[in-house]
Amino acid sequence: MTTHLTHLRAPDGVSPGSGYSHVVWGTGRFIAISGQCAIGPDGEVVGEGDPGAQARQVFENLRRCLAAAGASFDDVVKLTYFVTDVAHLPAVRAARDEVIDTSRPPASSAVQVTALFRPELLVETEAFALVPVDPRP
Repeated sequence: MTTHLTHLRAPDGVSPGSGYSHVVWGTGRFIAISGQCAIGPDGEVVGEGDPGAQARQVFENLRRCLAAAGASFDDVVKLTYFVTDVAHLPAVRAARDEVIDTSRPPASSAVQVTALFRPELLVETEAFALVPVDPRP
């Protein structure tokens, strides 16, 4: 478990969110992960028409991007979801809950958009993370 981050699920006077923290802070090296869609390693769309399959691929892509930066989902401080239909959010949340510690969820935002960059895509997610800085020279 990552201890360089503090999660505040609900500040005084703010209604608790479901599955996210209102505030997350910490210290470390900042990592920004571009919006990931359900594009597999071969460049093809995974799960056309299936928001659950697309969300799982999105989180797999995020996992790979985080790992490339020396991070994991424990280091994520913010997720932003872009969906073509808010009806896809339960599938996105289910995929998120497979990889995120639900007792310490990151801050998050969800936005419904008219379209993503390819018409068959339903979900895109970007992430911000903080990893501890190694104090050794």
